[in-house]
Amino acid sequence: MTFFLAGVFLFITVLALALIRELRAKNMLIWLPTYIRRKKCPTHAGPTHIMFCFVDHFEPRWGGADYDSEVRRVDRWSDEYPKLAKKHRDADGCHPKHCFYYPEEEYRKEHLDKIEALCRQGLGEIEIHLHHEDDTEAGLREKLSRFTQTLHNTHGALSKHPETGKLAWGFVHGDWALDNSEATGANCGINNELIILREEGCYADFTLPSAPSNTQTTKINSIYYAKDDPNKPKSHNHGKDVRVGGKPWGDLMIVQGPLMLNWKNRKWGLLPRIENSDIRGNSPPSPNRIALWVKAGIHVQGRPEWVFIKIHTHGTQENDMDTLLGESVDAMFTELENNYNDGNKYSLHYVSTREMYNIIKAAEAGNTGNPHEFRNYILPPPDNCSGQRI
Repeated sequence: MTFFLAGVFLFITVLALALIRELRAKNMLIWLPTYIRRKKCPTHAGPTHIMFCFVDHFEPRWGGADYDSEVRRVDRWSDEYPKLAKKHRDADGCHPKHCFYYPEEEYRKEHLDKIEALCRQGLGEIEIHLHHEDDTEAGLREKLSRFTQTLHNTHGALSKHPETGKLAWGFVHGDWALDNSEATGANCGINNELIILREEGCYADFTLPSAPSNTQTTKINSIYYAKDDPNKPKSHNHGKDVRVGGKPWGDLMIVQGPLMLNWKNRKWGLLPRIENSDIRGNSPPSPNRIALWVKAGIHVQGRPEWVFIKIHTHGTQENDMDTLLGESVDAMFTELENNYNDGNKYSLHYVSTREMYNIIKAAEAGNTGNPHEFRNYILPPPDNCSGQRI
C-alpha cells in the first residue's frame, strides 16, 4: 500500500509540474482565469444568427520568398478560390467572403490587382495588415495614410465613412503586437497605437485572439471598446463590452475570434489543447472545432441571438494552401451550411469584417431581426464591391 500511495503521489506531482510548464509555455495564465469565470451565452427565442468571417493575414513575401514564389502564391488564390467559394451560399444567397488583410510593407500592384479581381466577383474585401518595429507616431501615420490611399485610388478598396468622407478600414497587427503588446517591446514600438488607428480611419481591430503568444489579452471572446493609455502598452487588455443601447467608448472597437479549450483534442491524452480560431495545414477545421466556435457565443451584450465567429489564417504559406483551398475548408463550409443554417435553430450569414462591424453597430443601436438587412448599416461597400450582390 505504501508503494502504491507513493506511486500515486509521484504521478500527481509529475502531472502538476507538466501542467504548470504547459500553462507558462503557452502563456495561458494571461487568459485562463477569465475563461474559467466565463458565463454561458444567454438563451433566447428564435434562431441563432451566425455571422461567419474568414480573416487572412495575406503575406505573399512570407519567409523572404523570391518574386516568382510570390506570384505563384497569389496566382493560386486567384485561380482556385473562386471555384471553392462559388460552391457555397449562406441563408441570404451570399458566397463566403474572404477578407484579405494585405501588409503595407509587401505592397505590389500586380498582386493587389488579382485580389481586386476576386473582390469584384463578390468573393472578398481588402483591408489593412501591418508589420512594423521601433516605429514612431509620424512613421505609423505616414504608412497608414499612404497605403490606404493607394488601396482606394488604385484598387477601389476600402469603404468611405458617409459622415466624414474619410476612408474606413479594418486592421490586423503583424506579429499580434497591437499597441506594443509584445512583452519584449518588439514588433511595434507605439504605445498610443489605438488612438492613431482611430484617428487615421480604422473602424475596428481584428487581430485577436493571439494565444499562445504573450500578446493575448486577459479579455477574451468579446466585442468591446478599448481606451488607450498613451504611456503604457497593451491598453486593449481590458475594455467595455459593446451592448444594446450603448455608445462608443474609448478609442477603438476590438472584435475577437473564439478562444476556447478543446477537450476533444488533448495533449498527452490529458490536457486540452487551445482552440484559437487559426486554420492551418496542421490545424484544419473540423465539426468539433466549428461547434466550439459557436459555443464561444461572441455577441453584442443584450443581443445573444446574433453570434459572431471570426477565424483567421496565413493564406500564402505553402504548407497551408492545400487545406485553405481544398477539401478541408470546402468541408467546413458544407458543415456550416448543413448543420448551422436550417432556418429554425440556426441561420448562417457569410460576412466580411466591414459587414460584421456594421451588424455589430446595428445591434448596439437596438436593431433586431435578420442581420442580413444591416450588412451596410453604416459603412457602404468599397468601390470594388459596390456592384456585387451583398
